[in-house]
Amino acid sequence: MDRPKLEVADIFRRYGEAYRQQHDGSLSTAQRRVMTAIEVCRTAALGGHLERCDCCNYERPCYSSCRDRHCPKCQSLARAAWVEKRTSEVLQTHYFHVVFSVPEQIASIAYQNKKVVYDILFRATAETLSTIAADPKHLGAEIGFFAVLHTWGQTLVHHPHLHCVVPGGGISLDGTRWISCRPHFFLPVRVLSRLFRRLFLMYLEEAFNSGKLRFFTSLAALRDPQALRRHLDPVRNLEWVVYAKPPFAGPQQVVDYVGRYTHRVAISHHRLLAFDQERVTFRWKDYAHCGKQGRMTLGATEFLRRFFLHVLPRGFVRIRHFGFLANRFRASRLALSRQLLSSNSTPPAEVVICATSFQTSSLWHCPRCGAAMIVMRRFTAAELSTCCYFDSS
Repeated sequence: MDRPKLEVADIFRRYGEAYRQQHDGSLSTAQRRVMTAIEVCRTAALGGHLERCDCCNYERPCYSSCRDRHCPKCQSLARAAWVEKRTSEVLQTHYFHVVFSVPEQIASIAYQNKKVVYDILFRATAETLSTIAADPKHLGAEIGFFAVLHTWGQTLVHHPHLHCVVPGGGISLDGTRWISCRPHFFLPVRVLSRLFRRLFLMYLEEAFNSGKLRFFTSLAALRDPQALRRHLDPVRNLEWVVYAKPPFAGPQQVVDYVGRYTHRVAISHHRLLAFDQERVTFRWKDYAHCGKQGRMTLGATEFLRRFFLHVLPRGFVRIRHFGFLANRFRASRLALSRQLLSSNSTPPAEVVICATSFQTSSLWHCPRCGAAMIVMRRFTAAELSTCCYFDSS
């Protein structure tokens, strides 16, 4: 993919300082850290290194990256490394993609209490899937899955939701066989939605009663228990959105999909269309109208405000594994799953993993011959001023 002509960093460098001054009292430490990281990513401020092709000896100087998980530039290599580690966990069965979303009234609380409410979102989702799957009326099995937190919509509004990738079946409760669900049906979404709603509201109330929730500015009135109850009353009878997408075509598609999805940020460079120093225009999909492509133009200040809605608390884990994929049981339960799947009379097609699936970034491959680029020497920011390799950079 060609290098984009416009980057998020361009907007940060043009408006970052003005935004800091204008919102000095409301910017969190995490947001300030992300802003600085994106502004200096792959500039002389972070130093650099000299790369050499392992095959044709082509050399090029490169500035170092910030490695911040919110930076659009720094996700390709992180994504490739994560996918490569997880490839061995893919089972030879069909997979489903299930999405859990919360109503707008919950999203506003989540923004002011990110760690607490996002943790509740993971907990309620995991418990919902595991409980319904274990019910003999539905699947009657122990399932394993991973969930990825996304907090944005296509227009960068705050929209917390979890994307869960789930094998189409699980280990029987007595551990003796693999139970497959129907090829095009995982679990009833209405049943999932109602249990998810009940569990989420129960855990949210527990968090409030234990003093873990904080409310400020427009939500300050919710410090009163009666006010919070009135705020949540409308969502108690809503059908919360739980959406099961069509199953993947096969295990290989799961690998490819996971590689694109796990390390997304709020907006990629390739969605940016124009920046006239005052306004930002970007591409978005209107999923309410069959994914129709549209364009949106925002003032630079509003664009930055929406981008910062999605900065996660420091150390927050946004990709989590549950069931037989949980860290404690993964190795033994995966081995058992493969053993049980292999005993099926008609096992799914073999998973074929191509090495090129993980070569998602041209940064580490020679532009001339495609071989690996090796880091030969690193330079600090101070050394770059006297380094001949970076004279023309």
